[in-house]
Amino acid sequence: MKNYYYLIEIQYLGFRYHGWQKQPDVKTVQGMVERTLNFIFDHDNFKTLAAGRTDAMVSVNQSAFELFLREPIDKDKLLEDLNFNFPADIRALSIEEVDQKFNIIQNAKQKEYLYLFSFGSKNHPFCAPFISYVNRDLDIEIMKTGAQLFVGHHNFRQYAHKPGEGASFNREILTSEIVINDIYTASFFPEENYIFRVRGTGFLRYQVRLMMGTLFRLGKGEITLDDIVQSLKAEQEETIGYIAPSSGLMLNKVDFI
Repeated sequence: MKNYYYLIEIQYLGFRYHGWQKQPDVKTVQGMVERTLNFIFDHDNFKTLAAGRTDAMVSVNQSAFELFLREPIDKDKLLEDLNFNFPADIRALSIEEVDQKFNIIQNAKQKEYLYLFSFGSKNHPFCAPFISYVNRDLDIEIMKTGAQLFVGHHNFRQYAHKPGEGASFNREILTSEIVINDIYTASFFPEENYIFRVRGTGFLRYQVRLMMGTLFRLGKGEITLDDIVQSLKAEQEETIGYIAPSSGLMLNKVDFI
């Protein structure tokens, strides 16, 4: 029997979900997606596989999952049906058919993450799903310099949380910078807030949040720039940072290359 393969671009607000991956007894994005597909198709003879997992409360501006089916579909109709039936915090962006050779996990891709944060006066409560608040002053200029240190090929062992056996810690970061946030705005956002933008070909578990936690420590004066330089060489497991809160993190886009 012939199989059919579809790449579905998706975006979602992760604040009320326990990450992407389907798990028992908790609400996840994959669980909601498959529940919606089950309702539309009136069967569960399908499979979904994502370009990558997100953690609890992490949002996605543009990512994708692959849908495996035993019968062809009308792509435009499915796109309309998905968006009609998805909850308000999930939206399908596009659907395209791919062939059997396409592998959503192994195909080369780049991912860009954004981490929104602010400090100083406490934020409006409506900011909670989008911006991480730090209740101490931060030296933004030294944090900008620190962010640049992550660019290139490095050993990110200290930026991996409970890695699996045989995990490769040598990763390449293509972009790492801290800039004023002029991308995502709202009337209730603080007047001045920032984005940590990081782009690479692959990330370890909690890597971006550990990088952000390290930059927060740098901005507070708790560590130095040289500490970050050394952390990218060492094999020791103890990290110099901490896992920054998940609600400031967003997978901004996934590009297949």
